[in-house]
Amino acid sequence: MTNIPETGRTPRVQIRLVVIQILVLSLLGTLGGRLWYLQIREGAEYQKEASGNHVQQVVQPAVRGSILDARGVALADNETRLVVSASRTDLLKQKDDGKAVLTKLAGVLGIDPEEVMQKVRLCDAKTPQPCWNGSPYQPIPITDEATAKQALQIRERAEDFPGITAEPEAVRRYAAPGKANTAQVLGYLSPVTDDEIQQAKDTDSPFLRSDMVGRSGLERQYDKELRGKAGVTRYEVDNLGRVIGKAESDAAEPGANLVTSIDSRVQRVAEYELDTAMKVARQQFDKITGENYKADSGAVVVMEAKTGRIVAMASAPTYDPNVWVGGISAKDYKALTGKNSDYPLLNRAIQGQAAPGSTFKVVSTAAAVQAGYPWDGGYPCTSSYSVGGQVFKNFEGENFGDISLGRALEVSCDTVFYGLADREWKKDGGINPKKGQPKDYFFKTAHQFGLGKETGIDLPNEVTGRVPDRQWKQDYWKANKDAWCKTGKKDGSYVEKIAYENCLEGNKMREGDEINYSIGQGDTLVTPIQEAVIYGAVANGGTMYQPTIGKAVISPDGKSVQEIKPRKTGKLPVSQATLKGMNEAFAGVITRGTAAWKFGGWPQDKIALHAKTGTAEVYGKQTTSWLATYSKDYTVIMTIAQAGTGSGASGEAVRNIYSALYGVQADGSVDKNKALLPTPQKSLPKVRTDGTIAAPKISGDPAKDVQATPSGSPAPDESQPAATTASPGTGNRNTRRRPRKRGSRRMPA
Repeated sequence: MTNIPETGRTPRVQIRLVVIQILVLSLLGTLGGRLWYLQIREGAEYQKEASGNHVQQVVQPAVRGSILDARGVALADNETRLVVSASRTDLLKQKDDGKAVLTKLAGVLGIDPEEVMQKVRLCDAKTPQPCWNGSPYQPIPITDEATAKQALQIRERAEDFPGITAEPEAVRRYAAPGKANTAQVLGYLSPVTDDEIQQAKDTDSPFLRSDMVGRSGLERQYDKELRGKAGVTRYEVDNLGRVIGKAESDAAEPGANLVTSIDSRVQRVAEYELDTAMKVARQQFDKITGENYKADSGAVVVMEAKTGRIVAMASAPTYDPNVWVGGISAKDYKALTGKNSDYPLLNRAIQGQAAPGSTFKVVSTAAAVQAGYPWDGGYPCTSSYSVGGQVFKNFEGENFGDISLGRALEVSCDTVFYGLADREWKKDGGINPKKGQPKDYFFKTAHQFGLGKETGIDLPNEVTGRVPDRQWKQDYWKANKDAWCKTGKKDGSYVEKIAYENCLEGNKMREGDEINYSIGQGDTLVTPIQEAVIYGAVANGGTMYQPTIGKAVISPDGKSVQEIKPRKTGKLPVSQATLKGMNEAFAGVITRGTAAWKFGGWPQDKIALHAKTGTAEVYGKQTTSWLATYSKDYTVIMTIAQAGTGSGASGEAVRNIYSALYGVQADGSVDKNKALLPTPQKSLPKVRTDGTIAAPKISGDPAKDVQATPSGSPAPDESQPAATTASPGTGNRNTRRRPRKRGSRRMPA
């Protein structure tokens, strides 16, 4: 007999067959499950992705909204230009990466080939400007100033210029109406980067690769409102790239218009007067340094006293923001950012910080009253004030005897404030304060005035200034102690002696520190916009406003208006009686005090002005000029670095700004028909449904049209550029008050 079953299979063979069957069934089940997953569960998603392989997108950039002045005059808008662009994607397909094409293109455009090469290279950590910091897949503009003939050459010989296009496009234009530049306030645009696209993709305002975004100024602050939304048209194409249909499209939505509180006429006057004041200062001789004043930078702010709205804001040196349009050249970029550029991209009205000099006495006066000193008390205005072995002198040894706080403001008597600050320092326990928190009235009052922090103006990158109180001194000492101890010498140079003192006790409030601080010297730093807020509050009765430039956002068709209301941020820590005394004192500065020699013949009975002059010493540099002024309507602050005295450098300029505002003529008469803005602009400009804007035309140069310089003022040398020397740094570590050897703060040099 045999063990082989009738089927002819042994048990072992049968087991093997069963295993194979199970494996086959398992594989079929796995394939079936995967097929179900791909075809049914995820089928729609994969179908969408597959169809995407046959859809091409064409982006239509949105028209960026205009930036308008308070009357509707365009400060920044758009114009159609012939733009020549290069596609990196197409250029890199060529054997030489497109160098031959770009060289040929440079010849047609009359541009240096090297400049063209620089514009299309991608930016990275090792690549200097100019370079392309946008998406590498987006066409890169080479020039937006192509002529019709050049564009025609490129388009007719397309086979010679693969990857090159020449098309009419809407590009940004900074109009400078009436020569009002407004560069630092407006800012500029540049292409969006890949990183920015990724960061914004899940927000309510995502970027497309074609977008241009604001990099500074109002262009950056209000970028979302101005940018609009680009349109996208999607075309179905076959595998050869031929269009076979239109899938869907999203229409472009133009950006909204930003109405500002800037008056372009007043802006032009402010820019002109600042520039003229700097040129005049450079013709004046500085007896201390033995050379003419350098007057290398400055700023002026004109603000509505009762709202905080900015009417004009100028910073010098300045530049033409149109250099950024269509890509900036290497030469222009160096002129804006190089070591010898004076850094014109800085808006010194909000980013320039310096010791305020005697304009700070408004804070010290309020602090003294808070500390219990009567307004009409008799305070000795002596020729000098001695502390240990150091003598702090008054201006040229002046001695007015016992005077009130108001009179001390009028004549800017340093020794009155030295004495008050010294008394408070001693009351607080001197260099080793009493147990518990010292009162520190002089420092607390500065914080209550809004110093040491941003004002909140609607511009990016505002700086805070500095109140050098006990906490700041402690923090600063910790950060710098090692360096001070290493370089300080007891009997060394002035800087080495300061380092030696700071090493030993730089974390303590020394007697000289508080004395210097009381007159706006030492480590104190303020910005022009901070001073505008303070003096604006004094003018309006004590209310501090957040300064604003944006006034309203209006839709392209004019149907939607979002007004930006003035915002109160606090009250000055002074009584109405003290404010009244300050107003009388500051009016006295104009009529009989430190600014009187510059405002002779001013119609004070018709248009009352108030002022405080300031001259700040900066170690190693010439003095900084400050002039803080206000009327019932406006606050005007001007500062010029290395320009001499407050009234001496800025007096005529500030007077001329008020003359333009109110129509004051050279003989002191008032012609209301020539007044640019006798009262602040309240109404908004009209944007029509077709997108056009009802705005007055500005003809000529408002600065020249309203010029009313008092006779006898020195004429500026028009051949001088506005700031050509190196700009000073923002630090004022070594501004200790020394015995005065400088020129008069109250009389012409």
